[in-house]
Amino acid sequence: MLDAGGLALSALLCEPAGRPRALIVAVHGGGMSAGYFHGQARPELSLLHLGARLGCAVLAVDRPGYGASAADLPEGLPLAEQTPLLRAALAGFARRHPVGAGLFVLAHSFGGKLALSLAAQARDGEGLLGVDISGCGRRYAPGAEDEVRHNRPAARRRHWGPLRLYPPGTFRASAGTVAPMPAREAADLAGWPGVFDQLAPRVRVPVRFTFAEHELWWRRQEADLAALAAGFTAAPRVLLEHQAGAGHNISLGWAARAHHLRALAFLEECLPPGA
Repeated sequence: MLDAGGLALSALLCEPAGRPRALIVAVHGGGMSAGYFHGQARPELSLLHLGARLGCAVLAVDRPGYGASAADLPEGLPLAEQTPLLRAALAGFARRHPVGAGLFVLAHSFGGKLALSLAAQARDGEGLLGVDISGCGRRYAPGAEDEVRHNRPAARRRHWGPLRLYPPGTFRASAGTVAPMPAREAADLAGWPGVFDQLAPRVRVPVRFTFAEHELWWRRQEADLAALAAGFTAAPRVLLEHQAGAGHNISLGWAARAHHLRALAFLEECLPPGA
């Protein structure tokens, strides 16, 4: 459990055999949980196992309103209220555990919004190395926001894409990973494009975005991605990449290992020499 200013947040932790080179903070999306990064259908697709084997500690956090905090926050929290809680939880974790060269946030979907909010508020000396985001953009695809806010059946297709992209048994194994999106979180969706435009210029660490081949939630034409990248005026690097053979839920699909390896390669580039 993590202490987020008095609120208990559940999490999954996987540590390397020796001291970690860095701490990877994995932040799940809406309607998911920390188990998203530890898919049970095929253990070799787990980010937690891979990160630990490559010398990093991996902490997959249940965001406020999910996991252990769901009972205390049945309506969830908007992005602005989740941010200070996760900041407090990570600060407390770093005081009690070695984090190597610092923190690297790897986030998915709504978790990407929280990652950008954390990065925008990061202070010098807090050790934030970089941010790696998948399944999150600047502007929603037509109809996407309405489908998720009203829990329409079409939202499932946007979440998953073609079923062939996932190993057999994925949906059975992921039953405990999927959770309803809390109401206050869902109500926060409409304002995201404006919030993005406020957060992006304040991010001062390298940022990487990955869009799945079958990503259906976000506008991702060339002009859309150029506008997204242009917002990060203070970031030293902004990378935009595409993951072939993947749907929105990349980390549960066959492409998970390739995606995680690319994210960890980006982490390598964010680490200081010798770390």
